[in-house]
Amino acid sequence: MNLTAESHRIPLSDGNSIPLLGLGTYADPQKTPKGSCLEAVKIAIDAGYRHIDGAFVYFNEHEVGQAIREKIAEGKIKREDIFYCGKLWNTCHPPELVRPTLEKTLKILQLDYVDLYIIELPMAFKALEACKDAGLAKSIGVSNFNRRQLEMIMNKPGLKYKPVSNQVECHPYFTQPKLLEFCRQHDIIIVGYSPLGTSRDESWVNVSSPPLLKDPVLNAIGKKYNKTAAQIALRFNVQRGVVVIPKSFNPQRIRENFQIFDFSLTEQEMKEIEALNKNVRYVELLMWRDHPEYPFNDEY
Repeated sequence: MNLTAESHRIPLSDGNSIPLLGLGTYADPQKTPKGSCLEAVKIAIDAGYRHIDGAFVYFNEHEVGQAIREKIAEGKIKREDIFYCGKLWNTCHPPELVRPTLEKTLKILQLDYVDLYIIELPMAFKALEACKDAGLAKSIGVSNFNRRQLEMIMNKPGLKYKPVSNQVECHPYFTQPKLLEFCRQHDIIIVGYSPLGTSRDESWVNVSSPPLLKDPVLNAIGKKYNKTAAQIALRFNVQRGVVVIPKSFNPQRIRENFQIFDFSLTEQEMKEIEALNKNVRYVELLMWRDHPEYPFNDEY
């Protein structure tokens, strides 16, 4: 895979393509100053990012949309250069809410379509297919699906479009080898959230797993290439075809996270990083563990 800062898109099964590196935009609305997301997205676009990951429930899609429109007005990008992924949170999943929520997202963004729209519950997939037919979403995918849930969708009678992607937690401490292999066999791209680990917020993070970026192996490999542990963790995933969406509103880190296309890891280093897998999630989504479709009870 010949990846460059200018050209790091990979094909999706529906004929569209996705940039391997995106900017995550989740931030606690209570703790994040207004305008932070707007500035972060503008800095990211200037740094070379062309993929932005967001959601209606992040309450900042208006800032994402404004940033994209400002950069288009400046002549820095065209709309088709940008890949925007929106998503439905579990609370909006009755099938009849899928299209209205996407329409709200488009109105807030002031865009005609999203490049990818993803859901978290299998029962809403038919409604998602209708959004693609209506031209509201170019591609459709899923998030936090396990193998059984993916098979449920793909074996559905009358399935019109299969999901092009599955957005799941993925990083050197949780490498998802079995799910990744299953998705590869079915031409589904893995999009890895929390690719640098997560914050240490005990209200939603499993802090029993140590902080990823302190890992001695990642830091030792980083020293060799004059890169940070974060850059090594991101390069590891993109080198195996996993899309990464690190979240940062810090200008220096946004730029740093993009500097992963000027080196590559050796096969031996990839194996060393794979061996760090602890098979422990940082993000367990425990608030949904009593839901019949809670995905993390299965092995993968």
